[in-house]
Amino acid sequence: MTDMSSGHTAQIPRPRSSEPTGPGLTSAAGLTPAPGLTAGAVLTVAFGTTVAMWAVGYIGRLPAVMLPAAGLLGAFLICLVGGGWYIGHRTGAGWKAGALAGGVCGLLNLLVLGSLLTGSEPNQIVPSALWWIPGSVGISAVLAAVGAAFAGRQATRGLDWTAGLAGVAVVATMLLLAVGGLVTSTETGLAVVDWPNSYGYNMFLYPLSRMTGGIYYEHAHRLFGALVGLTTLVLAVFLQRVETRRWVKGLGWLALVMVIVQGILGGLRVTGSFTTSTDIADMAPSITLAVVHGVFGQVFFALLVALAAICTTRFREGPAAATRENAATDHTLTAALVGLLILQLVLGAIQRHTANLLAVHIALACVVAPLAVLVGMRAWGLNDDEPLLKRIGVGLASITGLQVMLGMGAFVVTGAIGATHVSKTVEVSVATAHQWVGALMLGCSSLVAVWSRRLLSKG
Repeated sequence: MTDMSSGHTAQIPRPRSSEPTGPGLTSAAGLTPAPGLTAGAVLTVAFGTTVAMWAVGYIGRLPAVMLPAAGLLGAFLICLVGGGWYIGHRTGAGWKAGALAGGVCGLLNLLVLGSLLTGSEPNQIVPSALWWIPGSVGISAVLAAVGAAFAGRQATRGLDWTAGLAGVAVVATMLLLAVGGLVTSTETGLAVVDWPNSYGYNMFLYPLSRMTGGIYYEHAHRLFGALVGLTTLVLAVFLQRVETRRWVKGLGWLALVMVIVQGILGGLRVTGSFTTSTDIADMAPSITLAVVHGVFGQVFFALLVALAAICTTRFREGPAAATRENAATDHTLTAALVGLLILQLVLGAIQRHTANLLAVHIALACVVAPLAVLVGMRAWGLNDDEPLLKRIGVGLASITGLQVMLGMGAFVVTGAIGATHVSKTVEVSVATAHQWVGALMLGCSSLVAVWSRRLLSKG
């Protein structure tokens, strides 16, 4: 391996992985790409398939979409078979790989299956649950096994499954941010009056038939939050088993603490205090906590993006950073961009929840947007020998351009410059997209900051 700063060849040790294995799993490394079935492969594909199914289900039941039941079922089947095919193709472990991943996926989907198994009274389980629960897990395992069997037994190449699991957590959080953005845009954050229950029901047993109107937006947000929390928990525990870098293990625990705090903030935003009451008179909704909840979620997202990058094999085992004269400037600019973006997100959250500080939000955007483009163009133009930084730089500049256009669109459709004649759907869509792309901008800036420090040295 070549040290770019000196031109000399240096041997970088490849630490052995301690990725846990279970029945039928080989001891292939999770941190070093190698074919074979590992716990990391099963968890990554299982959680990834679950996230895909939840995304399809959520979008399919949006009031503006409302896919027929047959269409949703077909999409779910495609997700399961596709997930099975993917793990079979990547590991070469055949149908057993698909069965394991599908079974875990089926267990995860019990988080939403409860909405179909509750009776007429809160938390009353219908007798058919005795068959539904094992049946759904078994069917998921069979469908994924079929997909894996069609993929054949010849592995193409191994993947970095630890980074893959972190990447799934990133995608799940991206979806959660979009779902949360819709809650704010539709002003349905208080559609469910109690927490952690939902109208007296256990959150996971609230009937699907009652998830209509604003309740659908708010309750789905809670369920997605539970999925992100569970994904983060599994990622944090998994890192303790396979990672040798103590500080990365610490980041895993930090992410877990943050997602727990975020869930509590979201609940207290509704109730104002810890209570099991379902009486709206006992609640004290907090706009301040709504703002904190919105911003803290995006900071959590940026941490997961950075963690996913840090978990990659290249970050861990790649060549030493190249010495660059401009590295110190890049490090300073990326840090400043991340800090200013967080401040801008605070102003944006205040504007969305209270309709205040719009002028300050716009003024800071006139600073943040050019800085983001500058950081992106420097990453693209000054690193011809680092294609990764070049791609991230182009991505940051592109996302910034899109965000500026969405900001102007939101300014118009929300009536900030007078009466508008757009539908509520357009208004909600543009406002939510503006909030969501802002989160992507922060995530991409976090990515540039992390990789510039890993690949570029001040010398």
